[in-house]
Amino acid sequence: MTQAAINVAYLAASACFIVGLKLLSSVRTARAGNLVGAVGMLVAVAATLLDRRVVDWPPVVAGLVAGSLAGTLLAVRTPMTGMPQMVGLLNGFGGAASALVASAELLRAVEGRALPGAPVAVAIAASLLVGWITLTGSLVAFAKLQEFLPGRPLPLPFQKTVNALLALAGLGLAAWLAARPDASAAFWGLSAVALVLGVTLVNPIGGADMPVVISLLNSYSGLAACATGFALGNSALIVTGALVGASGFILTRVMCRAMNRSLANVMFAAVGTGGGTAAAAAAGRQARAFGAEDVALAFDAARRVVVVPGYGMAVAQAQHVVKELADLLAKKNIDVRYAVHPVAGRMPGHMNVLLAEAGVPYDQLLELDDANALLPETDVALVVGANDITNPAARTDRSSPIYGMPILDVDRARCVVFCKRSLGSGFAGVDNPLFFNPATMMFLGDAKESLKSLVAELKK
Repeated sequence: MTQAAINVAYLAASACFIVGLKLLSSVRTARAGNLVGAVGMLVAVAATLLDRRVVDWPPVVAGLVAGSLAGTLLAVRTPMTGMPQMVGLLNGFGGAASALVASAELLRAVEGRALPGAPVAVAIAASLLVGWITLTGSLVAFAKLQEFLPGRPLPLPFQKTVNALLALAGLGLAAWLAARPDASAAFWGLSAVALVLGVTLVNPIGGADMPVVISLLNSYSGLAACATGFALGNSALIVTGALVGASGFILTRVMCRAMNRSLANVMFAAVGTGGGTAAAAAAGRQARAFGAEDVALAFDAARRVVVVPGYGMAVAQAQHVVKELADLLAKKNIDVRYAVHPVAGRMPGHMNVLLAEAGVPYDQLLELDDANALLPETDVALVVGANDITNPAARTDRSSPIYGMPILDVDRARCVVFCKRSLGSGFAGVDNPLFFNPATMMFLGDAKESLKSLVAELKK
């Protein structure tokens, strides 16, 4: 295959990636966007394998088979509730792949006594630094989301000082490696510092900020791939990495704005102590718990219902029961909408994916501003495991770590039915005064089982 043909194939693949990203911007076209992006990746991989520089086919084929099997197993066996963890893990794999390829390119050049020029050496150093940070940072994020590690921040003593020193050491070693590519101490030192820095950067971040961390690590994996593309002189890898890096960073900014916080605050403020108990009850206030029969009466008298899904719905895998409840209410001529907060769940778009899986029509989904305009005219707001994004303390309590974060104003509905396992605080570790609102009906228990009992009562 000629170099011109390969370049044309890379151009076609890049076009597929750009179109796929555009399609991913809408829930209606997201599935098609995934398919277009996959086709683009297939074209890019095929063109690379047909490149004359690929001469050792057996290990390439073995890698393709092993990777395809692993990817298929992950996709088939991972439940929808595990998507954030899988995305975090794949980010780490991407960073590791970039760092390993850059390492192999450097070692090949050193062994052949044909040291790379300054631009290539800089690209290799950047790939190693960012790639290894992405790997270990993603593994820590995965462990927090999977609850192998506590979801609360786990800072070290003098955490910011340690991170600053590690970052300076990493940059210094990267500069040394770029100037002296044959310096093995610089290579191994840079790799070790980057691996440690990934852990120390993510470990102090609380679970409430994991959606932002996942987006940022996705951006890092793209930047590492882009740097590796420069090291290899591969235009497809450069374009793909740049697209992933830019889109990941844009998404990170969107997520930060959705929480009304800066990226620096997310990275260093350690919000999210993880699921404590509600201190407000100890202060003399009592939440009112209701059974399925009482909650059914509230829905029977409603004319408009807004459902607010959260991570509790994902954990209980209750999205199909939520859809069944909405269909039943629609038969009673009750208008049902869904209010989706940008940072609901533990990764961007988490709730949209779950609701789409359950077959919820796209036109019933409301974004934050539209939902807040409708909630004062809503009879019942059904909150399914969404704690922090409905916490009115974000509007009123200046001492709260979530103060200023845009929330869904469910407390302005005539009645709030809060479906939750317990009165514990949310992932940000902040008590929710909404539990003790006179208009709130706490519907405690597993979301799936509780909603099943509600559906049974409404059918009566």
